Amino acid sequence: MTEATPTNVARRPFLGRIGEVPHVGLVAALVLLAIVGLATRPENFATSSNLVSILALASTIGVITVGMTFVIIGGGIDLSVGAVMALSSVWATTLATQSYGPAVMILCAVLVGTGAGLVNGFLISYGRMVPFIATLAMLVAARGLAQRMSGQRTQLVQQANTAIVELSTTRVLGLPLLVYVFALVVALGWILLNRTTFGRRTYAVGGNPEAARLAGIDVRRHTMLLYGLSGLCCGIAAVLIMARTTTGSSTHGDLYELDAIAAVIIGGTLLTGGRGTIIGSILGLLIFTVITNLFILNGLNTSDQLIAKGLIIVVAVLMQRRGALTGT
Repeated sequence: MTEATPTNVARRPFLGRIGEVPHVGLVAALVLLAIVGLATRPENFATSSNLVSILALASTIGVITVGMTFVIIGGGIDLSVGAVMALSSVWATTLATQSYGPAVMILCAVLVGTGAGLVNGFLISYGRMVPFIATLAMLVAARGLAQRMSGQRTQLVQQANTAIVELSTTRVLGLPLLVYVFALVVALGWILLNRTTFGRRTYAVGGNPEAARLAGIDVRRHTMLLYGLSGLCCGIAAVLIMARTTTGSSTHGDLYELDAIAAVIIGGTLLTGGRGTIIGSILGLLIFTVITNLFILNGLNTSDQLIAKGLIIVVAVLMQRRGALTGT
């Protein structure tokens, strides 16, 4: 039996060592997309306004993606994130809520999102419902409740509550405040997943729930907390979309669940749970956001954009399955 020596390591192929760098494929994909953007729309793609637009668009879905990463690593799925975000935005922009000021509006959005997430978690953990069914039911119910509360009308953020809108209009070092909110959520999510007992338990529950239970982890409670965390992220995202659009609407977040799940999958998180990273999910999100931006700049149809995203998801899942079969 031979020991690995520095000489042996040095003899390994350079490309093989590069391939082991975390997320190198995702970074390469982003670079390739940037090259495509520079080649097709050099006068528009590399401008500061377009880059800020990409980050602002990524911020809202990105906050949701952080919560989705925790849920999928924990062995679940959440189809209700877009609808919960819409419900949170509608509830926070009703006249009754707005009369109390922006702080109460933000608190309302966060509490509504967290509450909906905990309901999902309770149904899945203690009601023993399949995550797909429970969150699908929440998707339909939350969207319907948002429509009923708003009368299917768009609710404007009143002038007295412009502090929320300033999250989008106020810039620090050239970037809107909502980008910094997004960065803060990502940083806190990374710390929670990688530096706390909660994160270690999330990996354990997703990897092998029975082994986690035997190790003393309350799997049901932890699962409920994961969905509560996802709902919390939906509430924060609702505040960001209110800032960007100056409205609360039952149509907010349409297909956001697709983008969030796709970003997590592209980022390398296993659909079966037990493996994944926050950084990978955010890189996956940026890939999808840049693709969307390129389609808009080049005047391509939304339908073509959805087809491209669907193909990328299929390829990512097939690569995951191939990796599972080969043990890599």
